[in-house]
Amino acid sequence: MRRAGHEPEYLWHGDNDLSGIDAVVIPGGFSYGDYLRAGAIARFAPLMAEVARFAREGGPLLGICNGFQVLCEAGLLPGALLPNVSLRFVCRQVGVRVEHDRSIFTRAFEPGQVLSLPVKHSVGRWFAPPGELERLEAGGQLLLRYTPGSNPNGSTLDVAGVSNEAGNVLGLMPHPEHATDALTGSTDGLRLFAALAPVAA
Repeated sequence: MRRAGHEPEYLWHGDNDLSGIDAVVIPGGFSYGDYLRAGAIARFAPLMAEVARFAREGGPLLGICNGFQVLCEAGLLPGALLPNVSLRFVCRQVGVRVEHDRSIFTRAFEPGQVLSLPVKHSVGRWFAPPGELERLEAGGQLLLRYTPGSNPNGSTLDVAGVSNEAGNVLGLMPHPEHATDALTGSTDGLRLFAALAPVAA
């Protein structure tokens, strides 16, 4: 966030106040050890009630990897995250194509632009039933897709990232925070964070 020009404030899961917060990022990791299901316990953290209110009021909310799982479990994003089809942990660089610029997170990108981002997960196969898929596709909510041949988990329709209807909430399995320095091979992820600048100003 600092690289993108923001001043981060770290919140504890037991906090219940987002006063003065311009954007929320729920990072990857293993919340509550991923017991039960990935993100299933974290969605009950006291802070999540405020996060849900923040999102409903149009606040920018980004969930990365485990953060994506938490947002799906909390009903803030559609679909569910299931175990990879390989049943193995996957860690590698993948190509991710921007499908739409209708979200605050992708407005700085051209549709069709490809980003190079790393994935690191064992529960990352996004799924939604056919009827829901058609609605999400028509609404432009399937924001990010793995490029042909790079889907690491068997995600439905190669989906790597999904937004809510309003476009202010985005969940994605790849890690943009690990693609913010040329030393790591890609700075493509930095632009997702930089897109928040006009909102946070």
